[in-house]
Amino acid sequence: MAVTIGVHNSNPTLYYLSRLDHAAEELATVGETAVFHPYANGVRTGPLLTDGVIDFGGTGSTPPITAQAAGHDIVYTAVSAPRPDHGALLVTEDSPARTVADLKGGIVHLAIGSWQTHLVAKALDDNGLSYATDIVAERGGEDSEQLLRSGAIAAWVAQGPQLAAARRAGGLRVLLPTGEVITDRSVFFTRRALAEERPDVIAALLRALRRTDAWVTAHPREAAAIAADHQGGEVRDWETALRALPWHIEDVSEEFLAEQQRAADIFARVGFIERPVRTADAVAREPEPTAGSTPGTTAPDRSRP
Repeated sequence: MAVTIGVHNSNPTLYYLSRLDHAAEELATVGETAVFHPYANGVRTGPLLTDGVIDFGGTGSTPPITAQAAGHDIVYTAVSAPRPDHGALLVTEDSPARTVADLKGGIVHLAIGSWQTHLVAKALDDNGLSYATDIVAERGGEDSEQLLRSGAIAAWVAQGPQLAAARRAGGLRVLLPTGEVITDRSVFFTRRALAEERPDVIAALLRALRRTDAWVTAHPREAAAIAADHQGGEVRDWETALRALPWHIEDVSEEFLAEQQRAADIFARVGFIERPVRTADAVAREPEPTAGSTPGTTAPDRSRP
């Protein structure tokens, strides 16, 4: 079968995977081929998996939680190492805001539904405030930096090359580094059927992800030029952003699931998701013992390379 991999600009590993041969090479070892499906917004990953448009996707921390809350039966397959320098909550240098609590009543621009929602919601929650009632969260855009500098908004969550460019230009201050609040991992997930019926496919995809991360680590300038040519921005800012990422894939751990559960609980409390979710449900189930197997034993987990 052809394995369709979802690709959008906000997931750096999948973005570069789609421009290299690693997926095709690794899937060939299990008798499959690779197809890439580009789409604009990682928030759509859950529905695209459920509808069979894609077989595998990756986002930040928030979309898999909202996917679960919407009833999509997803399975986590891997995560990146923490990305403490991926983004930051910015204010102007002369802003009176010294803590997140000082943003109460203000307008904050962010990529709603992305990891940035997790950052802002948890930072407010840690300070006894609510994402739902104590700030005005608005979807950021190309004009967010200008609006911040003009005083039209109180704060802006910037990431990647936009953050690098904004900091290089000066006049802005980091109110809150991401790493002080959340781990901000890149998260990879799939449909339950694929995870449980074809763990060999998942293992092949994870090998391809790891090879891609190794390539970017070894070729940051070339990777930056690819992104700048395709997505815009300056190569130097892309290189700064890419060098700030860990480029390391990890297994899904109890620690990660606990991080996700804390985020899900905050989202449910402030009404960002319509119902509570149990993030530990989004893992592959152990296969049923086969005839002749020894009682009390299970098949090995082949989803890990």
